[in-house]
Amino acid sequence: QVQLVESGGRLAQVGDSLRLSCVASRRTSRPMGWFRQAPGKEREFVGAISWTVGVTFYAESVKGRFTISRDDAKNTVYLQMSSLKPEDTAVYYCAQEKFPHLSRDSSDYDVWGQGTQVTVSS
Repeated sequence: QVQLVESGGRLAQVGDSLRLSCVASRRTSRPMGWFRQAPGKEREFVGAISWTVGVTFYAESVKGRFTISRDDAKNTVYLQMSSLKPEDTAVYYCAQEKFPHLSRDSSDYDVWGQGTQVTVSS
């Protein structure tokens, strides 16, 4: 089974940019998603990307500010975050989807990373 490792989370200021990385232990052709979970809240979909074509879609709360990309040669998916807000504070997780279509439903994802903390301070 593929393993996922996220990195790049840190303390940031409002308006900052930050890039998270998710490295897969081996090549996968499945779509990859980013989710986040703030303290006391449910896990929330952020965005997803297909591996083969690079199609992406995003939650409305991050559309226009966050961009997902992937580097096939490095088995890595990125989450580029800009114009950060305090409400972006959360643990960010990447996940591999079970199915070939893009999904915002966390139950459609079967492999998860350990998460990386992003804190946005005002």
